[in-house]
Amino acid sequence: MNSFLQLLSPVLQQEGVSTDRFSELLLRLLDYGVLCRNDSQTEQQYYDLYVRVEDIVADYFELIGVRLLHDSRFQFVRVIPPGARVPGLEDETDSPFNGGLRARMNQQDVALVLVLRTEYDKALGEGQIDELGCVRLSLEAVAIALKNLLARTLPENITERRAAFRRLRQLRLIDYSSEEGLDSDDAWLRIRPIIISFVSDEVLDALRAEVPLTGQPEALEVESLATGVEGESLFGEV
Repeated sequence: MNSFLQLLSPVLQQEGVSTDRFSELLLRLLDYGVLCRNDSQTEQQYYDLYVRVEDIVADYFELIGVRLLHDSRFQFVRVIPPGARVPGLEDETDSPFNGGLRARMNQQDVALVLVLRTEYDKALGEGQIDELGCVRLSLEAVAIALKNLLARTLPENITERRAAFRRLRQLRLIDYSSEEGLDSDDAWLRIRPIIISFVSDEVLDALRAEVPLTGQPEALEVESLATGVEGESLFGEV
């Protein structure tokens, strides 16, 4: 790693970036798997640094078969593990990968992501997004959508409920003011635009096709839809 950075040093110097700072950026991307500029001041600094050295970072990750999804409009970067299929990003190698870089979501997480993606798509069609591309949704609306679409309920156990939403927040799919607020259906979430890269339009179409028009939904097999949900993160569960 040190010798590699030494080789990059002249290029980084042209951008006014030290090798130590560049190394910190790489580790941040590998550790978190995502950067969202509007998440915090720290994320803003890392994102701005990424934009300055984007080509160099991409070349580095290409060496290890990892791709990057950069949305400059909503200012987020997502690290894509080898073999992952992501809406809007072609898999150039199309090679299978079952190593330690990937960790699958459990069924509860997948169900939540499916519902949040559906609600985001609906709000997007109605133009109900803010300047950062986010959609506000009440916890009560999430619970209703879970029941209507997948015949499921939010975890009644408060610890399990907080843990489920915490995992999605760590993936930068959602944001909320406090975990304590999740104990009540009056809480509100912000769904972030990065959720589009987690669920393909094909999965949404399949989900809608399975929901009866009578409004009396049948239980859907979340597992059958999970292949279209890219919930991997780097280095184990997040």
